[in-house]
Amino acid sequence: MPNISQKGLQMPESPIRKLVPFAEAAIEKGKTIYQLNIGQPDIKTPEVALEAVKKNNIEVLSYSHSAGFQSYREKLAAYYSKHDIPVDSNDIIITTGGSEALLFTMGSITDPGDEVIIPEPFYANYNGFATASGVKVIPIKASFQDNFALPEISEFEKLITDKTKAILLCNPGNPTGYLYTKEEIRQIADLAIKYDLFVVADEVYREFAYDGVTHHSIMSIPELEQHAIMVDSVSKRYSMCGARIGCLVSKNKEVISAAMKFAQARLSPPTFAQIASEAALETPEEYFNEVIEEYTLRRNILVEGLEKIEGVKVAKPKGAFYCIAELPVDDAEDFAKWLLEDFQLNDETVMVAPAAGFYSTPNTGMNQVRIAYVLKRENLERALEILQEALIQYKNR
Repeated sequence: MPNISQKGLQMPESPIRKLVPFAEAAIEKGKTIYQLNIGQPDIKTPEVALEAVKKNNIEVLSYSHSAGFQSYREKLAAYYSKHDIPVDSNDIIITTGGSEALLFTMGSITDPGDEVIIPEPFYANYNGFATASGVKVIPIKASFQDNFALPEISEFEKLITDKTKAILLCNPGNPTGYLYTKEEIRQIADLAIKYDLFVVADEVYREFAYDGVTHHSIMSIPELEQHAIMVDSVSKRYSMCGARIGCLVSKNKEVISAAMKFAQARLSPPTFAQIASEAALETPEEYFNEVIEEYTLRRNILVEGLEKIEGVKVAKPKGAFYCIAELPVDDAEDFAKWLLEDFQLNDETVMVAPAAGFYSTPNTGMNQVRIAYVLKRENLERALEILQEALIQYKNR
């Protein structure tokens, strides 16, 4: 029998989705599962986006331009200008989700064997995108005790070699919820200029900033114009995960030119999803005000609830809708499986994402889980009750 590739063998499983078979089996047994493991918002998609598709009278579902609709890119540029991101439509390539934007970025700026430095824990699929591109991830550990703030720049410098091509940041962070300060972004910018590196910023959670703090984009620093690459998506901003529309943004014309070749190779992003995404830009501001208010309440319920559970510690997030919690267990993945296979409280249980999969360093984060606070408030409160009882029973097995 022919062998599959080493790349295929090395491709990591998703720590978010690997437990799905256990969840499916639990549901077949009649259990209700409160899913704290995946960032699928329950907030309604803006009506203006849905109506744009419903009322469309397209007769031929044709290709779009490989870079995406010109009209959409122009409106996106206008949206970014409101967020202190001075770009025009030619600096934007529409992609099939932020995932494709990351793959295009890896393909455009790295060669096999090159290195990308990423503060960990980080969005688990960065490992997959790097593996697919033959790139080596060089992790730099952020501290739980510091809420996963940016590590010292001197620690970054120790990791830079002649193979280093970029620093990759998620801001606000998935899975940590950490929001980088203006000073931290400035430090990364100075480092990139000093060593002539790219800075790739995954900013898909830009709107989700709490407690009056402000998001600072890597694209807002003029001196970084030729170094900065931004990845974005409509998935979380407009609760449109299934649209699979994102974009790659850069003022560096060589980056855009290279990425455009990858865009042409996959022909075009999906037409109906672009129609919905373009219309979503007309979403009224009160939509975001209500969403931020709701997520702030959910975050407070979750963090305060977790802090009341004996042995649990939590890093308080300032953005996105995730947090990392340390549990009084040795192996969070074993606990997560046990929750689905062997535990129930009135035929209810919870599903969490083991955080070890968000680290590149082996045997790190073994007692941590990522929790997404995307459930309505009463469900979050119930999930916390179940988690508290589960930890007691797990300890006393």
